[in-house]
Amino acid sequence: MANVTPTFGSITPSQKQQALNTNYLNFTDPTNPDFSSFAQQYLPEIYEAEVERYGNRTLSGFLRMVGAEMPMSSDQVIWSEQNRLHVAYTGVDVVSAAANTLLIPVNLTPADPADFVQNVISINQTIVIMNPATGLEVKAIVIASNITTGALEVAPYTAATLSAAGFTDGMDSLKIFVYGSEYAKGSTLANDNYTSITPSFTQFSNSPIIIRNKYVVNGSDTAQVGWVEIATEDGAGGFYWYLKAESETRLRFEDYLEMSVVEGELATTGSAAATAGKKGTQGLFSAVQDRGNVLNNFSAAAGLTEFDSILKNLDTQGAIEENMLFLNRETSLDFDDMLAALSSGAAGGVAYGLFENSEEMALNLGFSGFRRGSYDFYKTDWKYLNDASTRGAVANSGIDGILVPAGTSTVYDQILGTNIRRPFLHVRYRAAQADDRRMKSWVTGSVGGAYTSDLDAMEVNFLSERCLCVQGANNFVLFTSVV
Repeated sequence: MANVTPTFGSITPSQKQQALNTNYLNFTDPTNPDFSSFAQQYLPEIYEAEVERYGNRTLSGFLRMVGAEMPMSSDQVIWSEQNRLHVAYTGVDVVSAAANTLLIPVNLTPADPADFVQNVISINQTIVIMNPATGLEVKAIVIASNITTGALEVAPYTAATLSAAGFTDGMDSLKIFVYGSEYAKGSTLANDNYTSITPSFTQFSNSPIIIRNKYVVNGSDTAQVGWVEIATEDGAGGFYWYLKAESETRLRFEDYLEMSVVEGELATTGSAAATAGKKGTQGLFSAVQDRGNVLNNFSAAAGLTEFDSILKNLDTQGAIEENMLFLNRETSLDFDDMLAALSSGAAGGVAYGLFENSEEMALNLGFSGFRRGSYDFYKTDWKYLNDASTRGAVANSGIDGILVPAGTSTVYDQILGTNIRRPFLHVRYRAAQADDRRMKSWVTGSVGGAYTSDLDAMEVNFLSERCLCVQGANNFVLFTSVV
């Protein structure tokens, strides 16, 4: 047989009808680079769609559940919160137990106006004097009061002196509060023995930050068809891979919109960020750590005792009846274990009576809601704290969960000059008639319908400018795992 030189350089004739590596197209042959990108001659069974092995990968949604979004037209949002109604002081010292004199720790020229403390207790007002460390207390009427120095002279009702009531000179960290007054018949209320209380407010503020991102694809790749069919959480689909990349960039940016106001931190004076000209923004975790309540290392073993301490503290704050618990997996299971431990009795520790005598309900120990004292709690897992790409999958994530009060708060709006109701958590974004910066996206370049430049690419831009207002942070509880 005459020798035939194959035109493809890879086919050699054979005397028998059989498949040899010399007589068929081998598309994986490294010596044949023109076809090395093909898998093989025989078409494999191809699953076109991607496998969603991580489920829904987006993390946002927390703020949509508990808050709202409202526009603003300034570089700063300022709100004020009411102070307590009744007069009370802590850290009071006994100057002379025999002379019945006390000293209130006034601070008339503080560096921070929030630390201003003035003596507003008037003559003839009745007070309770308490020593929280020992439980010692006595009731007395005020005989003399110095607004400037904070000095008080009192007359105990049940003892001749404070000494006789058990108080000693130098005793500190006392608490006193006003519960009324007593005047003689026919008396007058002269200005020299009465202090009129002008209510003050505590002011808070936050500033928005600009969040940006961009996806770029060149013109040739937008016309490149792949064999993998894409499907994303926002509904994008098709065989163009750039659609997947653009969609995931958008989804990632939408997550950043929430993550940035949850994790946000203000740049402190002298920090590297401040030196670089960055100001930051106060996020949810930072605000609760600064102005709220923090419970460290909550565990099921001492769960009820620790949880009751939360309730006692909530009693001293706003006492919001309905609250939501957003927890990571470990803390959520700790709550389940704590609640399951309360149901002991029948059937090996499960008291069916607590569940309308239903065994099926009793054995469903994933408690989603419960009531303790006068408070209702609704518990749910927070995906952000469980996701391995954020705070999940580590032994000590720092944040185990957060208790968020339901409902709205009443605050004084400086601009409107009136009280307004707002959700405890809400996002403010920059917007005006000329531009709405809640969530902007635009396309530049010369591909994908945009003809704004001679760049042979499509640039998809994303931008937002926003901040979070955490009002009434004293009603929030942050669960931490700081070692």
